[in-house]
Amino acid sequence: MCKGLQVAIDGPASAGKSTVAKLVAKKFNYVYCDTGAMYRAVTLAALNQGIDPKDDKKVAEIARQIKIDFEPGETEQRVFLDGKEVTHDIRLPKVAANVSAVAAVPAVREEMTKQQRQIAENGGIVMDGRDIGTTVLPQAPVKIFMVASAYERARRRYAENQAKGINTTSLEELQKAIELRDKKDSTRKVSPLTQALDAIKLDTTNMTIDEVVSEISKIIKKTQDELA
Repeated sequence: MCKGLQVAIDGPASAGKSTVAKLVAKKFNYVYCDTGAMYRAVTLAALNQGIDPKDDKKVAEIARQIKIDFEPGETEQRVFLDGKEVTHDIRLPKVAANVSAVAAVPAVREEMTKQQRQIAENGGIVMDGRDIGTTVLPQAPVKIFMVASAYERARRRYAENQAKGINTTSLEELQKAIELRDKKDSTRKVSPLTQALDAIKLDTTNMTIDEVVSEISKIIKKTQDELA
């Protein structure tokens, strides 16, 4: 029996990558590495130390100094920053408002990429993001590129916000915001959103979450059989 595989799931904003990645990881008893949470942890560490998130040099120093770990939890993945649990702290509005600036710093991305590779070294991991299959884990045997129409992604996000009781902008405004995010992600200089040449493209516009998880699970099992 082969050891656990590295599974890279990429795609644009609100494509459902994290939801699917968590379910796939649980199904195969793999670790789920939330790369977005790592950038949030760097942001939180900077804010806690009174450092301006827009100070590229100091933020890069923070990224090199801290240690980020993940552990499976009862209902969600637990995130630790230097041994202290920060699962909920990294979701605070002050972090959300500054994480984009931190994630855009090349030296921070370089350090996070290094840490992500270390986490993935032993296999048995599902990692989602924008550049996992192209930059972080280019040798991953399973690469998925999840897409869905901007309208469908906006509709899902809108429904999610409504269910959580979060006041949100109109569906049209959400769609515009998603289209703008797509443009920014695909044209940025450092690790832009692009599909790896050997990634399997999965259009989830008309698929349920269970159907997407099932499809990716088939791909993982097929790859496991081929490598066994």
